Amino acid sequence: MIRRLLFAAIFACGPALAAQAQESGLITLETRQDSQGWEAVGRLDIRGKGFCTAALIRDRLILTAAHCLYDIDGTLIAPDRFAFQAGLRDGQAQTTRFVTRTVAHPDYVHTGEATNAREVAIDIAVLELDRPIRNTRMRPYRIAQRPIRGDQVGVVSYGRGRENAASLQQVCDVLGRQTGVIVMTCDVEYGSSGSPVFMMNDGETRIASVVSAMAHVNGQKVALGTSLEGPLNALLSHFATLGPARPGGTQRLLNSDERNDTGAKFVRP
Repeated sequence: MIRRLLFAAIFACGPALAAQAQESGLITLETRQDSQGWEAVGRLDIRGKGFCTAALIRDRLILTAAHCLYDIDGTLIAPDRFAFQAGLRDGQAQTTRFVTRTVAHPDYVHTGEATNAREVAIDIAVLELDRPIRNTRMRPYRIAQRPIRGDQVGVVSYGRGRENAASLQQVCDVLGRQTGVIVMTCDVEYGSSGSPVFMMNDGETRIASVVSAMAHVNGQKVALGTSLEGPLNALLSHFATLGPARPGGTQRLLNSDERNDTGAKFVRP
């Protein structure tokens, strides 16, 4: 699942579009050698709904987009409908885990509005797995500092038409950042929501953003992601205050004016 937004009005990216570096195309991670280093990215299956993409950030926590937690009627999806297929390729996962609890950013309010930049800026969630993943080939990713305009990033994602193996785009460009939303030229599709966006830091691959939506800027298709630095710290701090997962497993802080009866802007892959 991924949302498509019309976002051109709030970014002035014209000069950046003309000055982009050479981008790389998508590479399907079909073999063990291709997948080396990316095994901790997986397809997040949602029974009866479709799928998103997620990545391991703790041995028992995966990171994805918050809007993936919502059904098409705007209600929260029960955790037992999620399954994380780590390192999925050729339809076979290297490791499968089920989800016991889902926790969205404490300030995230799911409105389903297609132009809500503030929603995109905190569109992240962590999902607690039923068992830890402890595998030398599936090490949790660390978090990078937020990317800025002109940086080059990469993305690993699943998507419509390529759901049985992850695809890697090694190089795409950061066009700009505004109100916590990162605009990138990365090639994403329906199903790519929650995909980790990577940067290299001192020779280590780290997650710099999470894909939230597709958009068009000056007629060009782009990907929109969350700037993780502040929002992820707030999310993990909130998660740390929660007790053991309660029955049903979904824990959120609801604002008094929040409504969950609006339709989410999802497209089933």
